[in-house]
Amino acid sequence: MTAPALVLRNVLLLGGRTADITVQEGKVLHTGAGASGKADRTIDCNGLYVLPAAVDMHVHMRGGPQSAKEDWATGSRSALAGGVTVVLDQPNTIPPIITPGVLGARILEGKTHSLCNFAINSGVTHDTPIRSMWRAGAMAFGETFFAPSSYGKAITPGELEPALGEISACGALATIHAEEVGQGDDSDLASHDRIRSAAGELRAVGEVGRCNTTGCRLHFCHMSTRDSVLAASALGSVEVTPHHLFLSREDFVEAETLGKVNPPLRSEDERKKLWEAWDKITVVASDHAPHTPAEKQAVFKDAPAGIPGVETMLPLLMAAVLEKRISLSDVIRKTSHAPAELLGIRCAGFNPGDRADFTLYPKNAVSIDPDSLHSKCGFSPYSGLPAIFPRMVILGGEVVYDMGEFTRGSPQWFAGKGYCP
Repeated sequence: MTAPALVLRNVLLLGGRTADITVQEGKVLHTGAGASGKADRTIDCNGLYVLPAAVDMHVHMRGGPQSAKEDWATGSRSALAGGVTVVLDQPNTIPPIITPGVLGARILEGKTHSLCNFAINSGVTHDTPIRSMWRAGAMAFGETFFAPSSYGKAITPGELEPALGEISACGALATIHAEEVGQGDDSDLASHDRIRSAAGELRAVGEVGRCNTTGCRLHFCHMSTRDSVLAASALGSVEVTPHHLFLSREDFVEAETLGKVNPPLRSEDERKKLWEAWDKITVVASDHAPHTPAEKQAVFKDAPAGIPGVETMLPLLMAAVLEKRISLSDVIRKTSHAPAELLGIRCAGFNPGDRADFTLYPKNAVSIDPDSLHSKCGFSPYSGLPAIFPRMVILGGEVVYDMGEFTRGSPQWFAGKGYCP
């Protein structure tokens, strides 16, 4: 028998049992006591958290004409350094991903430059060829903008209903940016919160539900309030971001653009209430949306909405585990297993046949320092918050990140279920 490529020794599993994990050809071969025989590499995990690596369902990797903000090389490094080995890239790129040709070019860009596994969504407009995009390899459809946002034009209810019918006929997942945008002077974080209100977000969730006359699988992106999470959970899967869990608009001065994001940061009271819906949250995803510092330093109404977050998502959650605010099993479920299941890709984990993607964390927190992060944009609204960053990241059985050093492994493009080569 061929020697195993990798053995992780002394891994503390969720049930409290310590085991050795044997990895071969990118998958878990065996989990049990006392792995024997030679291996290409053996890693002692004693004293470390060992987690199945994360799947971030919501990132904007930029690239192309937006490469000054981020590109696949810097964005994927940032993902790996945060414990994420699979990213799902959103389609509001320049040009938008609404034709098979643009999708194919985006896939090639990712294959050429990404250090982590990736998949790519199709945009949804009134004339997107849904079935052709599905055959071309789109993982899912959206984020579908039910309200306008940076580089994303809104779709009307009259356009959304038939689009959901087409997506449903494919058996695909529709991911929804559900907001309602009102009138007003968008001059600071409080006014931004009023214009894109919590009540409007809740109404938008209900309207999307009414448009879904064919029973399409729905995934609601970045829900920002407890009430929206509860309403959306009755209609589909629900995503919440770290910035809505860990930040409120009171953490910033009134016109500070680093906190400008869609949906907006809510009040501290609303942020605390969001945690009350923790058990109804299906996945935590970053909505990693980097912009250049110069863009973010514009006057508030002109500054783009969006913040970087793929590298800090897991570290923030792991610090919350250390503080006993949430469980390790919840983090694994909401950042690794649930998103993989929603997307229909093989889960990372400890069972034979699982994808051998793992992240090893120390058991001590540090303060987030934006200068130590790998995103090209160079800033973070989480500066100073406690976080536990990975010591080592394994992708497909290969160590691709080790104490700040990157090694190119064998990243894959994950096509959607409708892909016809």
